Amino acid sequence: MTGTIIQLFIIQLLLPALFIISLWRAKMTSKLEWIIQGLFTTTFISWIFLSSPWYWSSYYLRFVWLLLLVLALFFSWKKIRTMPFRAAYSRSQKGSLVVYVLLLIIFGMYHIGIINGYSAEEEAVELAFPLQNGTYYVSHGGADTQINYHNAHPAQEFAVDVVALNTLGSRAAGLYPENLDKYTIYGKELHSPCSGEVTASRSTLPDLTPPETNADQPRGNFVEVQCDGQNVQVLLAHMQEGSVQVEEGDTVEEGDPIGVIGNSGNTSEPHLHMHAERNGEGVPMTFNGRFLVRNDIVWLR
Repeated sequence: MTGTIIQLFIIQLLLPALFIISLWRAKMTSKLEWIIQGLFTTTFISWIFLSSPWYWSSYYLRFVWLLLLVLALFFSWKKIRTMPFRAAYSRSQKGSLVVYVLLLIIFGMYHIGIINGYSAEEEAVELAFPLQNGTYYVSHGGADTQINYHNAHPAQEFAVDVVALNTLGSRAAGLYPENLDKYTIYGKELHSPCSGEVTASRSTLPDLTPPETNADQPRGNFVEVQCDGQNVQVLLAHMQEGSVQVEEGDTVEEGDPIGVIGNSGNTSEPHLHMHAERNGEGVPMTFNGRFLVRNDIVWLR
């Protein structure tokens, strides 16, 4: 987990600051240099804006980088607006331009996957969002592995992972606290996303202290519902020990309380994992018509 934190520090803080400052303070000799460096910086900021998991730092930080990018573009343009479109470049300048162009192509291609991941070709099943009263953030969701690592697994292809945000736009009080109560979503009540029959459930596994995981029981405490008229099974996983209120064979109505968010199973911290499947294949889900992807927010009051 330390590696993940370091990686996020580099991607969400260090690199955007470096690239924006570089654009802002660059001593350019032509408009072409500004266009290439500006396009790369914009593409990189756009990539982290769309694909990075901002619940670790703050959801609002992504907008700070957008604002600073606009300022950097404005002030750097003021410095070069009277310069020629092209100039005689030194070898080092040519090398820098080539690097920027290559990076621009790479991050541009990343965007193609992300944009494709904002929709699914398969027909979606409409479900009720299973949480109430809070600000919820989609940490994994969509139809591309850049924004949803579950997409690589057939049954979980269109799964969503959901956390709750506090007033600072983070999912917890602290960077990675061991105290489960410091996670905003911990203890939130879960409701059935559809009417149907409970096909399986479990409520006996302990809640784990981050970063402990239980790879032998990946679902942890869970409820699985066969939705009426939909021919899909919906799984809600990682629930709190002893909180599951339904058993196999029970009938539930959409919105019925079924348990509480916990931290059981193969999970590094409290969150809701939810996916729909049919015959072992993942099925896209929509909530009030929305196909949720990473960085989406669901406000419920």
